[in-house]
Amino acid sequence: AALAQSVREGKIAGAATDVLTVEPPKEGNVVRDASIPNLIVTPHNAWGSVDARQRIVDQMVENVEAFKQGRPIRQVN
Repeated sequence: AALAQSVREGKIAGAATDVLTVEPPKEGNVVRDASIPNLIVTPHNAWGSVDARQRIVDQMVENVEAFKQGRPIRQVN
């Protein structure tokens, strides 16, 4: 709501996002208001390109190999 209001008021010139607080977005979500043309919500699918999917597979292989060698990488604490 704060983002939508800031764009409406011109405090922010525009914004684009592909992540919302509630997924999938519910009807009436303020950031989906068509009256705010400089606030764009894209489908959450940036990972879907061939290059992005290949990168994910390559990183998974690196993760497994590093784990097997006793030096895990890309950990979330």
